[in-house]
Amino acid sequence: MENNSKQYVIDAMAEDAWRMFRILGEFAQGFEEMADVGKAVTVFGSARLGRDHPDFAKAEGLTADLASRGYAVVTGGGPGIMEAANKGAFEAGGRSVGLNIALPHEQAPNPYQTDKVNFRYFFVRKVLLVKYSTAFVVFPGGFGTIDELFEAMTLIQTKKIKPFPVFLVDTAYWRGLIQWLQGTLVRAGTIAEQDLHLFKVVDDVAGIPDEIERYYGSSNHGGFNLP
Repeated sequence: MENNSKQYVIDAMAEDAWRMFRILGEFAQGFEEMADVGKAVTVFGSARLGRDHPDFAKAEGLTADLASRGYAVVTGGGPGIMEAANKGAFEAGGRSVGLNIALPHEQAPNPYQTDKVNFRYFFVRKVLLVKYSTAFVVFPGGFGTIDELFEAMTLIQTKKIKPFPVFLVDTAYWRGLIQWLQGTLVRAGTIAEQDLHLFKVVDDVAGIPDEIERYYGSSNHGGFNLP
């Protein structure tokens, strides 16, 4: 019995060691692939919103504009809003980056990627999605989208990264979340009122490229005000 226990520990340690090397390998590959990406805008949104959804056209039009201004567009590489964002940049002749994750369902790489990096680990991919971003544009989405949004908010709030513009698209979709932040978290003192200025909620995406450029043209990046 004792020998079996020792062997189990040895096998577990060996498995963890190989896992560590796989993680380091994913980071190394991601850093290498993204090193020359330049100024980039990361777009998030649901994989479940198809081509007939109004936000698909919005995302596609926005990223075509961004690409025409020299911004690379970065997404999670999947279908839905991610596909729309990659498609807009790709068809405008811009750089269209997909950071793909291996999942048992939903995630299949969309065909509109000039650069494709594959990941096994969500947390590695999230580092890459944030590290090279000039701005975030967050369309309606589920757990994954909200996870990525709050990851960015936490890093900006705690000054672990330099602040950058974060846009939430679709006032009606995000209203409940904003009301909860204002009415519960701010009231309870678990976030500060000023934390609500770290992002902006919009319906019209046409002004986003200009706002990004004004933000970086300003000597003091003062954040956003809620509408």
